[in-house]
Parts: sequence; C-alpha cells; structure tokens
Amino acid sequence: MKSDIISSPVAGCMRWGKWGAEFSTADYRQMIENCLANGINSFDHADIYGDYTTEAEFGKALKEDLSLRSQMRIITKCGIQMLASARPDHTIKSYNTSAQHIISSAERSLKNFGTEYLDVLLIHRPDPLLNPLEVAEAVAYLKQQGKILSFGVSNFLPHQVNVLAPHTGIDFNQVAISIVQREALTNGVLENCMQHGIVPQAWAPLGGGTFTDDNHPRFRSISATASELAEKYDTGLNEILLAWLHTHPAGIISVIGTTKIERLLQAKKAAAIRLEKEDWFKLLLSATGEDVA
Repeated sequence: MKSDIISSPVAGCMRWGKWGAEFSTADYRQMIENCLANGINSFDHADIYGDYTTEAEFGKALKEDLSLRSQMRIITKCGIQMLASARPDHTIKSYNTSAQHIISSAERSLKNFGTEYLDVLLIHRPDPLLNPLEVAEAVAYLKQQGKILSFGVSNFLPHQVNVLAPHTGIDFNQVAISIVQREALTNGVLENCMQHGIVPQAWAPLGGGTFTDDNHPRFRSISATASELAEKYDTGLNEILLAWLHTHPAGIISVIGTTKIERLLQAKKAAAIRLEKEDWFKLLLSATGEDVA
C-alpha cells in the first residue's frame, strides 16, 4: 500500500537550509531525531532546494548516524534546472525531463543523501517537452536498479497525468491544496488521483504564508469558523484546517514546510481527525462566502 511508503504529515525540508533557517548539521540531526521520536518519518526534498545544497546538508546529518536512514522515508524531486553557482552549465531556468537527466538527478540525490535508494522520486513541474516514453524508461531503469522504490509527479494537472499514466505507474501527485488554495477541488486533480489510484500530497496545506489577516480577505471568516470547530473537536485551529483536507476521500497527505517541530506535531494530531460533512461545508462557506449551488 502507498500508505506504507509515505504517511502524514510529511516534513517539508525546503527551508531547513540556505533558503530559510540555515540549519547546522547538529540542527538537521536534532530536527530529524525529533521528527522520528514523534512518529513523523517522511521527509520532502527537491534537488534544487537551497540552490542545490539542502539534500547534501541533510545527508551529512544522516552520515553521522547510519541508523537514521532505515527509520525514515525520503522524497525528492527533479526536473527543474535553476541558475545557480552549483550548476554553471545552466544558462536559463528551464525544465528537463529527459531519461538521462532524471537518472543522473536521482543518482546525484543518492550521493547527496548517502543512501542506496530513494523512497519516492517526483517530477517537480510539468514540462511542455515531457516525453512520457523517456520518463517511463528512466523510472523503469531506476526501479530495476533498486535506486527508487516509488515514482510520482508534482503540480501536474489531470491531462498531464493522463498522458504519462499509460506508460508508468504514478503513486503520488504533490500539489498546492489548502482552504485558501482550492483549485484542486474543482479542476479535476483530486478526482484524477482517485481514478488512477494516486495519493495526493498537499504542499502549503496551511496557505503557505498567504493565510494572514493582511493577505487574505476571508481570513477572519475562516478563522472564526475554524476556531468554532476547534472547540467542538477539542483541538487547535491549524489542526482543523488540515483535517479539512484529510476528510476528502482522495486521502490527502499534508507536506508541512516548517522548521518548528511544534507545527509538525499539530499536523500529526490533525492526521487522525475527520470532520463531519456539514462541518466540512461550513469551512468551505467561510472561505468562499457563498453557499454551494
């Protein structure tokens, strides 16, 4: 089962390094150990994070204690080519989903993490030049070699999934989903996941910094409803907003991009909460300001 591969919440590592907290090796190890001690064993990366540095920094912590790797699941992504000093051959930000690039990216990630396999490899963004046969070739090779255990995509719309799905198994689609980013509820992404047996992973499940009184016109309405429901379910406001996602029948997994263990513990609690249907629609109403048709 895919739930045996990745469980909710996933610890998003994008801001652990250069793009955020600039963790030391000791900080990485402490955060990893705190997560594992609290039953949070899935970690989300991408090759580009920290201008191509965060994977290796995370891996340095793992190399200090080789027992850590067997306790965790590592997700990473490839396919974006960024301008960075670590990639002097890149002349423009672009996408590359050729078989050669996918394989070389995965192998470089393996070296960065100091591991023999990746639990999940995702294509980071839809590539207008994506050739599904090449992607399938790369995935088949990496699986046959035992270098990846599972494959998926990120930010793919249904028609993009449908082009690729006949050629290779797709286990995950990581997309933006939250009470303030609801497009996946109406653009067919979640129905497409259920159709193909794909587990949706929600990045920015709490709005990614946009859900504030200054940035979102429905902040007060959403907060008031979520607070009311938090009292009913004896939990916190953030837990309710995550539970709103988890209640969906597609089986959404939350990727929590944070440097604070407290936020991950909130998400861990939320993973077990399912809202009653009318409560789910109360939150939807608070976000849209309109009754359903």
